Amino acid sequence: MRRIRMTEDAVLRQLELADAEEMFWLTDTNRPYLREWLPWLDYTKRVEDTAQFIQMTINQHNNNQGTHYGIWYKGRLAGTLGVHNIDWINKKTTLGYWLGAQFQGNGLMTTAVAAYTDQLVFTSWGLEKITIMAATENYKSRSIPERLGFQLEGVLRRNEYLYDHFVDHAVYSLLRSEWKNLALKKS
Repeated sequence: MRRIRMTEDAVLRQLELADAEEMFWLTDTNRPYLREWLPWLDYTKRVEDTAQFIQMTINQHNNNQGTHYGIWYKGRLAGTLGVHNIDWINKKTTLGYWLGAQFQGNGLMTTAVAAYTDQLVFTSWGLEKITIMAATENYKSRSIPERLGFQLEGVLRRNEYLYDHFVDHAVYSLLRSEWKNLALKKS
C-alpha cells in the first residue's frame, strides 16, 4: 500500500528517493523547532543525508520491517511517520512521527497516526500491539496517542539523549482489540 487517503486535502504516501529535496527543505527550515525533541538533526546536514534515510526506509520496507510515509497536505510534505521495525514473533511495533511547525493545528498527525494504525498495523500486518514513545514534556506529541485511545504504560527514565541532556519518555500502547472497540463506538 503506497498511498493512504486521509482527508480531501491530505494523503499518506510511502517515502521515495524523489522526496529527498522536499524532506530536507522541511527539516532544514524547521531545524530549531525540531531540535527540541528529535536527536538526529545534527546528522542531517545535506539533501544526501535525507536521501540516505529514505533509502534506509525503502530497505526496511523491502525487508518486511515496516514502511515510512510522508504526510502530504495540499501537495506539500508536512512531516513523516513510520515504524522503527516490526517484531513479527511478538506481533508488535513502535511508531515514530514528526510534523513541520507550519503544518500543526490541522489535526494532520492525529489523522495520519489513526490511518497508519488502522490500515497498516492492525489490518495489513495483523499486529497485536503498537507503541508510541514521546518525551514526557513533549505535550504536543503525547496528545496524539492520548486522543486516539492509547493507554499510558509508564515512563522510561533518561531514555533519550538530546544533544546536551537526557529526557524521560512516556510509553503508550494500543492493542488491536482496543482499536476495534474504539472504532465500533465511533460508528
